[in-house]
This record gives sequence, structure tokens and C-alpha cells, in this order.
Amino acid sequence: MNSPFGIRKLFYRNHLNTQIFALMILTITIPLMIISAIIYYVSLQTVKAEYKNSSDLILNNLSFNIDQYLQSIEKGTLYAHLDGQLQNALTNWNKNPQIDQTITYQSVIQHFIGTLEMTIKNVNSVQIYAGNQLFYSANFNRADVHYENFEQDEWYQKTLEKKGGIVIFGTHTPFYNKNSKEKVLSIARVINKTGGKQPIGVLLVDIRLDSLSEILNLSENTERNFVITDPSGSIIYASKDMDISKPLQLDEQMLNKVLSEPSGSFTTLFEDHNSFFNFVTSPYSGWKVIQYMSEKEVTHSSALLGKMMLGLAIGSVGMAVLFMILMWMRVTKPIIFLKKQVEKVGSGNFDVDLGSSRKDEFGVLYQGLRRMVEELQNYIERSSKAQVQQRVARLGALKSQINPHFLANALESVQMKAIINGEREIGEMVGTLGQLFRIHTQMNRTIIPLHQEMEHIRLYVKVQQMRFGDKIEYEEHVQPGTESLQVLHFSLQPLVENAIIHGLERQVGPGLLEISTEVSDHFMRITIRDHGVGMSAEQLESLRHRLSSPNEEDDSHIGVVNVSERIRLHFGEQYGICLDSQLGEGTTITITMPALPFHP
Repeated sequence: MNSPFGIRKLFYRNHLNTQIFALMILTITIPLMIISAIIYYVSLQTVKAEYKNSSDLILNNLSFNIDQYLQSIEKGTLYAHLDGQLQNALTNWNKNPQIDQTITYQSVIQHFIGTLEMTIKNVNSVQIYAGNQLFYSANFNRADVHYENFEQDEWYQKTLEKKGGIVIFGTHTPFYNKNSKEKVLSIARVINKTGGKQPIGVLLVDIRLDSLSEILNLSENTERNFVITDPSGSIIYASKDMDISKPLQLDEQMLNKVLSEPSGSFTTLFEDHNSFFNFVTSPYSGWKVIQYMSEKEVTHSSALLGKMMLGLAIGSVGMAVLFMILMWMRVTKPIIFLKKQVEKVGSGNFDVDLGSSRKDEFGVLYQGLRRMVEELQNYIERSSKAQVQQRVARLGALKSQINPHFLANALESVQMKAIINGEREIGEMVGTLGQLFRIHTQMNRTIIPLHQEMEHIRLYVKVQQMRFGDKIEYEEHVQPGTESLQVLHFSLQPLVENAIIHGLERQVGPGLLEISTEVSDHFMRITIRDHGVGMSAEQLESLRHRLSSPNEEDDSHIGVVNVSERIRLHFGEQYGICLDSQLGEGTTITITMPALPFHP
């Protein structure tokens, strides 16, 4: 089995185990691999779609929360327009900047700062500029600050250009402290005089990045990463360690897509990994809220499922190989051995070894074949004897065929002699009898059409009417179309003869003999009814028993039994003869045959 020759025999293409192995590969392994590929593809697409949908939902929620926070900051800075005391202080300061505001406007400023702190969370510092000087600075982190030449700073110029509108500055080092390591967000706006557009100061509020972290922490996990950029692509916030002093390091085409489109998604190489990107644009600030995640992390569950399905497919191949080996040992090898033994029997050698100690189906098969070989050997011996006997019987049958021809010719001679002597009735009777013998010798077929069998019956009834005179009346009721259907030759005459001898001949006075045919449900039924003496219930039951057990040695009603057995042997067990009789009323014989057209 382990030799190269054994392996070659194991995989021989005509062996049953190889065919079963191929069948298992075709019906189990290949479909399993196809199903695995389909499941992997569908699950991968489903995971991607779910990731995109969940990302869109998360990003929209984050964008909404960020906008809400920025709007709350904007509302907080509006108090500078609404605080009348602060407005008066700034107006007076512009007129006389030499006033010590710390003493003069301390309570006013504290009230404004307190209101601002209640409205805006995580305030890092607040500066108020009036004219070309710093009016107030509240640095909550107590860092060293420098305010020289602030009028030339870019942030200050952009704020003045807005003329009272809010200006948001992304993550940066505080404008007044370039040495600080802490990054802040800044919101600035011009403070206009209440009821007009005359600028009286500039408000700058720095906010720690903790606020954005708190918002994003609600959606962050170990796999999802977030980046917030301004409309130019500068990074405002990144949940992962990233150099925020540089624009987002994306392919130029993808970066342009993020900056130019309001929302979208794409896959690109980022940080040496293929990653899924989703982004939305904040309606309020114009910021880009971006989420990215490694494709490997997104499709992790699908990849695991694909590996499991592939493992199942490979396992099915291993199981098929193991099953093939078992099939070779337990099925194919015994079958090959059995085939060789059967070939020996086919060549005439009955000296074969068909013994087996197995108790399964193969053991039963070996025993059955052994009995079959023994019976075949006995049958061949019996068949040889039967062939000898058949040749002897054939010679006897050829010899017996001479008698009907001789009798037919002799009867024709007698007929001519009777007519010459003036005995026409006797001549007619002898002529009819001669026709019967002639029909018997000419019809050597087993199957004939019904109309030929009926011609034979009419001649036979005519002979009987000549014998009994008016005692026998005869009627036919043949359904149109049945004349061309096939019947067994010489199947009706024995039954008609039985009706005359056992029914009408024993009756005192004339009697009626009827023959009728009908076709129903692909069956042809021929009914022979005599209005004769009939049978008792015991006689009827005895005859029915003879019909059901034709092999019993009983010479009574041999004609009826013979016809019934011939019909069953030729057409099948569902066909045959049915008997019904009433004592003193007559007997009815119904013959059932298939309604098949006769083909010469």
C-alpha cells in the first residue's frame, strides 16, 4: 500500500475510490471553496459598508459637537458687545490710555472675565487690546508673555478685517508667548461700540486643546484615529501623535479631495499602511473632521472568517484523501478481488475462493455469490439435460403436425363424397369441421387480431349448433374498434367449449351463449356468458382456487386453467380470467387483456 505501485493503484482513475475522491472534491471541496470566497467577499463588502456608515455617523456627530462648542465660544465673546461697563471702560481708555485700568476698571474686568469663564470651558488666557496698547491680559497659566508690536501680527490684521466677526485660529503656539510648549486654539473679534460699528477694542481668547480631546474621546477607540484640519489643510487637532506644524501628510490628489469636497471617503497608503479615510466639513467653522483606520483592522474579522473557511476547505481535502484510503482498503480492494473471481467463473472455472469472515454487506455479498456459483453450476448441468430432452420433444412435435393436415385433407374428401351422395347437411358439417382444422394448421402465431379469433369461434359454434340443433342460441356484442386489438390465439375456443359442455348441454331446453367485448382504462374485457345450469358456490370456489393455483395436479377444467395461465405468462399477473356463476342461472367468464393494437 505504501509502495509507489500501491499508490499508483490507489489513484487509478477507474477505481471506485478515485471516483468517490473526485466526487467529494467536486461536491464538497470545490463548492466549499467557492462558498468561502463568496462569503469572504460579501462579509468584506459588508464590513466596509458598515464601517463607512458608522464613520459617517460618528463624523457628523463630532462635527455637530465641535460646531456647538465653537458657537458657545462665539456667544461667550458676544458679552463684550453687551457689557455696558466694559464698553465705557474701553471708550474712556481710548480717550485717556494713561489711566491705571487695574485699579479703575478692576471690578468691571473681573465681572466680564467671570462671565466669560462660565460660558467657555478650558480658557487658557484672555487679552483685550484697545488702541495700540494692551488693555487687559489674564494669563491663567502664568506664563511669560510679550505683547510688543502686536498691531503688526497677522492674527490682529485678520481680526480687524472681520470688523466684529469671529475669527478662529487653529492649533498654534500662543501669539504672545512663542516659547510656550503648549498649543492652543484662539478666537478673536473686534469689540464694536454698542449701537454702532465703531471699533473700541479687540478681544483674543486662547483655549486649551482639552475641549477637543473631550469631544473626540467619546468616539475614539484603539483603532479609529481622528484629525481636524482647517480649510487650508493645517492640522488643528490629531488624536494620534502627529507633527501638527505640517499639513496632513496625504497624497496630493487625496489631500485636494479632502480640501475641495464637503464629505467623502477613499482608501490610500498612509503611514506605510493601506487605510480607509472618511471626512466631513464643519458647516460652522469650515474645519475638516477626518477619521482614518488601517484596512487591516477594518477587515480583521472578514480575514479571520476567510482563513477559517479556507481551513475547512483544506480539511475537506484531507478528509477526502483519508476516506479514499479507507475505501481502497475496505471496498475497492475486495471488489477487485471479487471481480477476478467472477472472471474465472465467466471463463468456466468454478474452482474459486469466495470465502470471507466479514460480517458486513461484503460478507453477505461473498456468501450470495458463492451460492450463486453453486446454483449456476447446477443450472448448467440441468440445462444440458434439458437441451437433450428438448431435441427429443421437438422431433415429436414435428411428427404430430402431420396429423391435423391429414385430418383436414381427409375431411374435405369426406365432404365431397357426402355432397355427391346427396347428404348436403352432413357435407356442410364435415366442411365446417375441416375449416376448423385448416385454421388450426395455418395460424402458427401466438398473437392474432380479435376478428380472426372470432371467426374461429363462429365456426366452432356452428359445428355445435349442427350437433345440438336449436338448443344453442348464439349472440355477439362486439364493441366497435376492438376487432383490431390483439388476443392470444386459441384463447376463446376452450372457454366457449367449456360453456357449452358444462353449461348449455346439461340444461333441459334451449340456452343462450353470449360473447361481448369492451375497452376501458387501457384494458380489453371479453365476456363469455351462458344461460345454462351454472355452478354451486362450492364448485365456483373450487374452480377459482384452481385458477389461483395452476400448478396443482388436477385435470378438472384444464382448458380454463390453461387459458388463464397463458394470459398471465404472456401479458403479466394483472391480467387473466375472472369467474362468476349462479346455480340454475348460468356462468360468466371475463377475460382481461391489455387493449393493444395488433401489428402483423
